[in-house]
Amino acid sequence: MSDDGGAIASATVAMFRERGSLLPAIDTIERIGLAARAIARRRAERALIEEISGATLQSLDKLLEVDPAISQTRFHWLRSAPDAPGASNLVGLTERIAFLRTLEIDPTLQARISSGRWDQMIREGNATPAWLANDFNASRRHALIVAQIIKLGQKLTDDAVSMFIKLTGRLFSQANNRKKQRHMDCRPDTAKALRMFLDTITALQSANDYGRNALEVLDQEVGWHRLLRMKPELESMVDDNEASPLTLAAEQYATVNKYAGAFLQTFTFRSARRHDPLLAAISLLKRLYAEKRRTLPDRVPVTHLSQTDRRLILGQEKPDRRLYEIATLAALRDRLRSADIWVDGSRSFRPIDEHLMPRSTFTILKDEDRLGLGVQEDGAAWLTEARQMLDFNLKRLAHRARSGRLEGVRLEAGTLIVTPTAGEVPVAVEELNAEISDMYPLVEVPDLLREVHEWTGFADCFTHVRTGDTPRNVSAMLAGVLADATNLGPKRMASASKGISAHQISWMRTFHARSETYRAAQACVTDAHTRHPHSRLWGNGTTSSSDGQFFRASDRAAKRGDINLHYGSEPGSKFYSHLSDQYGYFSILPISPTESEAAYVLDGLFDQDTILEIQEHFTDTGGASDHVFGLFALIGKRFAPRLRNLKDRKFHTFEKGDAYPALSNHIGAPINTTLILDHWDDLLHLAASITTRAVVPSTILKKLSASPKESQLAKALRELGRIERSLFMIEWYSNSTLRRRCQAGLNKGEAAHKLKRAVFFHERGELRDRSFESQAFRASGLNLVVSAIVHWNTVYLDRAVKELKRAGRNIPESLLRHISPLSWEHINLTGIYTWDSEQHLPEGFRSLRLPAGLRRAA
Repeated sequence: MSDDGGAIASATVAMFRERGSLLPAIDTIERIGLAARAIARRRAERALIEEISGATLQSLDKLLEVDPAISQTRFHWLRSAPDAPGASNLVGLTERIAFLRTLEIDPTLQARISSGRWDQMIREGNATPAWLANDFNASRRHALIVAQIIKLGQKLTDDAVSMFIKLTGRLFSQANNRKKQRHMDCRPDTAKALRMFLDTITALQSANDYGRNALEVLDQEVGWHRLLRMKPELESMVDDNEASPLTLAAEQYATVNKYAGAFLQTFTFRSARRHDPLLAAISLLKRLYAEKRRTLPDRVPVTHLSQTDRRLILGQEKPDRRLYEIATLAALRDRLRSADIWVDGSRSFRPIDEHLMPRSTFTILKDEDRLGLGVQEDGAAWLTEARQMLDFNLKRLAHRARSGRLEGVRLEAGTLIVTPTAGEVPVAVEELNAEISDMYPLVEVPDLLREVHEWTGFADCFTHVRTGDTPRNVSAMLAGVLADATNLGPKRMASASKGISAHQISWMRTFHARSETYRAAQACVTDAHTRHPHSRLWGNGTTSSSDGQFFRASDRAAKRGDINLHYGSEPGSKFYSHLSDQYGYFSILPISPTESEAAYVLDGLFDQDTILEIQEHFTDTGGASDHVFGLFALIGKRFAPRLRNLKDRKFHTFEKGDAYPALSNHIGAPINTTLILDHWDDLLHLAASITTRAVVPSTILKKLSASPKESQLAKALRELGRIERSLFMIEWYSNSTLRRRCQAGLNKGEAAHKLKRAVFFHERGELRDRSFESQAFRASGLNLVVSAIVHWNTVYLDRAVKELKRAGRNIPESLLRHISPLSWEHINLTGIYTWDSEQHLPEGFRSLRLPAGLRRAA
């Protein structure tokens, strides 16, 4: 069921034709569609609330009234839950979940209405504040609140579990940092101890050389009493150095104790294992918190813990409660991340099978040969082909390496070494680029956005959340987008703008800006850019690259940000974006800087609506893993990462390593074909779930890689990925064109980062948004505005080239393909933003600034 006007109109016309009736006038079809949509909405509202008692409905209305105890409405309190990891914030989440449960709304009510109608209810509810919901009729108001309660129950559960995972991980990270700091603090003492140890060895050596009494010489040269005084200090240093991570983490038990009880008692955990010892341990901890007991019983479940942890916990007369609880929470964290344990009422923390498409649907698609994957349904046949291809290519690589016939690659002492790829940009490109850049018209960024909208209509993609209407105030919509892109924010954008008020921007953002409308607007601009004739000089739109860009977080956002020492000691977030070979952005996502980029490589290829048909994708080493190689092969796309330390990576073969003596240094563990064959159907199921968008790829990849003990499916996917990575590495060594193509693709993304940094300049380019949704809006706005700049530049780049050619210049395409549309010196990104100015452009375009030579000719 859909609220889309076009879909409703099409269905209405199809119904008339099926009945053999004459089609009414267009306005009549429109009225029929509007009436049908209104009826469908009322029916869905009734289905959701018809079995809820009147007393419960009255209690739902009270959620929209200000509660004196918290000085705000409970509706707003539930929706404004904190998301920065912290003990008090996690307790706050559990309090909200407990309050939701007192309302006694059955989550299974969601199944009473279609998924499309449910999604629309959620979108409307998300955009509706309490004061506006009070103005709705009773049926609509109650249905909206019920839908929000069910959605919030799932969201807050996911948020609480995610926060617990972060807090537990942070506990051990901080313990490791404390250990490092202690080592730094005791460096003077360590140096003194080492000096004494050296003096002791010297004294003993002297006594041995001259046949003297060792103790007398030691006492004379070093001092026996001095050695004894040093003993306690040395013991302390050794204990600190050998302290286990668990012992160090237990130093923060007071903080853990603030939230662990509330968290464990709020949720019900499930496991596929019968009599799971971890669930038994959790049950024990719940009972201890409920009874307010501080000590453990003499016998406790321990088989969920490692041998090292058991020795620490049970090494005293009684089991250590602090160590046992933290070790159990750490085990729970790991198994929640890998979906080995899941949580009742959660959408994210479910068994892996529940994330994938239903097995029955997969079976039907397979039986009808409609999987549309990049591998055969017969795993044995695919492995036979892979074996032959890998064996042939390895033997050919070995022969060419021995005979020195690999371009840019040499074999030294049995090791293949690749010469770095040199740049291919002709010298004349720099001069031509400067000349064309001087021809771009000078433009204010609001005018640029409006012009791109007039060419593409991208602002019309920001439809109203309920009616589906396009924005009435396009300027306010564009101002909201620019507020996100420049990191200025809607309030400051209003104060820095002429012709737009804060209320207008806020209204547009509330009812028109959503993840799906941002995605549609992005697709609109990217598609227009892809179709432009000049963009074909840069590529055919079948290859792309992706990379992460780090932005620091400040103020309250710093509490939500994570620290990756690769980017310094300050917290922040990454914007991970995908760029086509034509400089067209088509996806962006904020991710933690501590997360592996490899998990998100496939997300951008499927979470987008452009006309691009990407067949080959480039990343740097951070985006590569064997799991990603395996999934690319399964879905039928080519993965080509630039791998760091390539000479240290191994080929994995079907044959014994001695079959390739010239490459013996590069041969690793053999392929486990049995594991692949045993799980071939599961691998196809996983790939089909991704290609049909039943699951987000990063959801599965993070779970497959999170478990300390890999699942059999994860191991099978890794083995398949090893085959694909080995084949890719052979081609990388053999094909200099591939290396240059990959380097060129990544260079485009790195160059585009500079433009993003230039646009995202307000607040010192630091993120100040605490919620993921707000950061996602910042990222989407930045991508959209940069895409608009790229398309605007492409249009005027094409016009400038045509102008130069009309003046008699011969400009070969070999030079033009190196002129990128990423310059911004001609665009005014700062100052007062004017949105109500009228532009009268001849033929719809601005006049080019002619270089001196053309001015003289004119």
